[in-house]
Parts: sequence; C-alpha cells; structure tokens
Amino acid sequence: MTVQPPLASRMARIRPFRAMDLLARARALEAAGCDIVHMEVGEPDFPTPGPVVEAARTALGDAALGYTPAMGLPALRQAIAGHYGERFGCSVDPGRIVVTPGASGALQAVLAVLAGPGDEVLVTDPGYPCNRNFVHLLEARPVPVPVRAGNGWQPTLQELEAVWSPRVRVVMFASPMNPTGTLLEEGRLRELVSFVEDRGAVVVMDEIYQRMLFDSAPFTALSLSDRLYVVDSFSKYFGMTGWRIGWLVAPPAQVEAIDRVVQNLFLAAPTLSQHAALAAFLPETTTLLEKRVAAFRERRDFLLPALEAIGFRVEVPPSGAFYIYADSSRFDDDAIRLCDRLLEQAGVAVTPGADFGEEGAATHVRFAFTTSLDRLREGVERLGRFLAG
Repeated sequence: MTVQPPLASRMARIRPFRAMDLLARARALEAAGCDIVHMEVGEPDFPTPGPVVEAARTALGDAALGYTPAMGLPALRQAIAGHYGERFGCSVDPGRIVVTPGASGALQAVLAVLAGPGDEVLVTDPGYPCNRNFVHLLEARPVPVPVRAGNGWQPTLQELEAVWSPRVRVVMFASPMNPTGTLLEEGRLRELVSFVEDRGAVVVMDEIYQRMLFDSAPFTALSLSDRLYVVDSFSKYFGMTGWRIGWLVAPPAQVEAIDRVVQNLFLAAPTLSQHAALAAFLPETTTLLEKRVAAFRERRDFLLPALEAIGFRVEVPPSGAFYIYADSSRFDDDAIRLCDRLLEQAGVAVTPGADFGEEGAATHVRFAFTTSLDRLREGVERLGRFLAG
C-alpha cells in the first residue's frame, strides 16, 4: 500500500471555494443533458474586447515574449498610471505600479510583504473568500470583521475597534464588495484609513470592481493616502479573466520589498497578457466596456425586483459589480442545502453565503448577473416555479 505524505497543517484551515464546486457540478449536469442557468460564478459573460485580442495577435508576431521585468512592462505601468489620472483624477507614479498574474497574484505579494506568523489580518465577513485563505498560507491569522446589512454590508469604525488588537498588521477592504456589490463611501473610508494608519497597520484596498458602478462616480482610495495598497485587475471590467493579469499600487517606501517578493513568487506576469492589456486603455475599448457596464446595470435593474417578487429579501441593493446578496431564509434556513436543491431540481446555479464567511451565511445566497438578460429571465421563472411548489 502506498503511504501518502502528510499535508501541511495549514491545509486544515484552507476552505474550498463552493462557487467553483457548484460550477463543476453544473457542468457535469450539462454534460448529462441538463440545461443550467448560471448565476454562481463572478465571471463576465462578455468576450475579451476585440482591440485586446488584436494586440495579442500583433505581439505574437512582433514582440519579444520572453520574461519582462518583475514589475511589469514599463509601457503598461505607464498606461495604468495614466488611467488613474484620466479615470479618477489621481496622479500615481508609475514606479509604484506592479503588474501581477491577476489580482490574486497581487494579494499574495502584498500579504507576503506585510504579514507572517503571529500577525493578524482583518477581513470583512462576509467578504472575498480567498483573502482569509491567503492569510492562512502565510501562517498569519485572519480575523473576521462582521459587517451587517444595516451598515451597508461595509465595516464601520466601531466594528473595527471591536476586533482590534496590537497584533493587527493589515486590514483588507473592498469597494464595491464581493458578494454584496456595496460601496465604502469616501467619508467612511477616510475615517477607517486614518484609524488603521494611526495604529501602525496597513490598509489593502480591493478596487477590482471600482469601474463597474451604477449609481455614482468612480473613486480610488489612492486619493486618501500614499501609505496604503490598492489591488486591481484586468479581469472584471476589462473582460480579461483567463489572461491572468492584474496590478497593485504600492506605497513608495515598500516598492523595493514588493519587487523582491514578486521576483520569487512568479518572476513576472505573463508577457503576452501584458502586451494585450496595453490595448485595454484605447478609446475604442473604453467605449465598448462602458456599454457593457450599462448592460450589467440593466440586468441588475431587472433581477433585483424579480428576486424580491419571488420572496428573496435584498436588504441593500448593489451599487456596483455584478452581484446581488439576498436573504433566502423564507425558503430554507440552510443556504447550502437550498443552493443544492436549486441546482439539482430547478436547474439554477447560485452560491451560498457560506462561501463568504460566517455572518448571516446560513440565510443568504449570492446571485451573479453574469449571464444574458434572457437567461436571467429563464432563471427567475425556474426559481419562481420551484419555490412556489
């Protein structure tokens, strides 16, 4: 009998990503002939913009596709800096920008620089599930900050104070937030950043949905402080999920440390993807992407009242991203069980709140409106028929 080597003890703390498990099960049902409406995974259904694909084709023929500098192509770093000026009215030194293999690469690099054994990292609950797992990989301790619908599913100063300790090194925010699509408005964020920095800790801000706002102007935390990190991505707004390309903006004093870690973690982001991403900022690409944001807004405006009419309760409507976080307790007090039933019996894939933490997880589900309006209508009809039965 073959004896398997033991896993690292940290693996007992790494939770699975249920949305991906649901996707795999949904694909298996589809392979067996079932029709599934997908509202489980946060991947835009639009293809990569044509100018980006064409830039990649050109690079395949003309560009040297060896390793780039660890920090990324200088031209791409300059383009990202220019984008901050044009989109947010915020001046950013391109020397602070690091191109990474997606936002996940950026988050891992930042946490590797900032956190280690015995350190605490505050993460919102609910919140992006990979954050706490990245913290576990570094043998640091993720500390949940329970956030509630009454406060817009975003942390308050009082909630931060309630879990604060001298061991806190990092605090992670997101705006808009996954899974709720809610925003940290500027005044509250300013207060939170000041609180964290006054205590010698560092804010890491996830802004990957910041260009996908439906009711307000885009805003970057970089306008508040040059001591925080901002993590961003070409995946969501720019429609480049499979290209695995993102970036981070680091405090000037910590750029060298980030460079060192990046060299060792992944050497450099994919070169072809970097050349392709240069076209993400072209005017014709921006025009296309803004039409897609309008389409997501239309989907939200359909799906929100449609879910409420069925009996789901949406305590805080999303202001950005492409998620609706809904109270499902009318139908089941176990959201995992409910999502299993919806997939197997109604043919609709939805993610349970347990993917995102503990706070209200058993009574909440996330709907991703990352499929066409026609498919959303079909999904709502199926949900209505099944839940009414």
